[in-house]
Amino acid sequence: MPLTSLSQTVSRVSHSIASPLLPGQYLELLNPLWSQSCRGRITRIYRETDTAVTLVIQPNLHWKGAEPGQYVRLGIDVNGVRYWRNYSVTSAQMPGDSTFSVTVGKVDGGRVSTYIQESLRMGDVIQLEQAAGDFVLPADTSKPMLLISGGTGITPMMGMMRRLIAAGAAANVVHLHFALDEHRCLFLDELRDIGEREGFTTHQRFTECGDGFFGPDMLDEVCPDWREREAYVCGPLPLMDSVCDHWQSVDLTGQLHVEAFQPARVEVPAGAGGKVAFWSAGVETEGAGDKPLLEVAEEAGLTPKNGCRMGICLECLVPLKEGQVRDLATGEVFGESGEMIRICVCAAAGDVTLDI
Repeated sequence: MPLTSLSQTVSRVSHSIASPLLPGQYLELLNPLWSQSCRGRITRIYRETDTAVTLVIQPNLHWKGAEPGQYVRLGIDVNGVRYWRNYSVTSAQMPGDSTFSVTVGKVDGGRVSTYIQESLRMGDVIQLEQAAGDFVLPADTSKPMLLISGGTGITPMMGMMRRLIAAGAAANVVHLHFALDEHRCLFLDELRDIGEREGFTTHQRFTECGDGFFGPDMLDEVCPDWREREAYVCGPLPLMDSVCDHWQSVDLTGQLHVEAFQPARVEVPAGAGGKVAFWSAGVETEGAGDKPLLEVAEEAGLTPKNGCRMGICLECLVPLKEGQVRDLATGEVFGESGEMIRICVCAAAGDVTLDI
């Protein structure tokens, strides 16, 4: 055991002598991966670009595995507060794999992504939840596929392509990826190598270099038979909207699979928001009219339960005690005492009290 790990273990055990623990908690002091909850140790960190890193994670025995393209919730402790964030699995995830990887892009002002980029270290242990999501390869991987991605939306696509390659599967894949430029294009060298493999065609378009944005003409150019393919799209909202609109215009939405990293949000009037009181915790703070109440709670040091952070899974439902909230996807202002609120996609519309 390295000296630093031994010192940390001795420190944890010594600190606990004064207070009795359950048997399982003593094991956890010796090795955090022996926890009764799902955890993972960071075994490798490497930089993909100036603003993105890949984490290789060794989960404990509570981990049930993942499919490429699914996402995993990571629980990251930042200054004593645990934050949960979803990241797509980027590794091939072959049978018997003891680790999995995620790739994290830095978000301007993002507390968790900044911490991961600047402070997370090899050997650190983080909380995990089981992999989830149905943005995965079809059962018949020989079916022709079209993958369209932008920015960090490439992460689930990489897991899919890596799986096909690692499994030696027959493939017929066209991948169209949008990045700002070559320096900020994730996995660029690997993408070009994949494009040289039989069954794979890859295209990169650099929007700040004049390559243009997604449109019908570009689609016909890079993939003339796109109508016959099972299509997958993940990326920034403008790209997703353009792709979804185009498939809808030709009545092919049944062939399109969508993975969104962020929910669409309406423009909120200036000055909207108010005081936000968390009744059970006895905490009160200010909540901007365009900031989800989940983020307001986390910034106040609270850790309410949440899941997708997209308003889909309903894990973040909280009773409203007083006031009203604004749905950031529709702009609707609503709320009655006792109503259950999705705090990941609702913001304060004036003073509001939640039963947290």
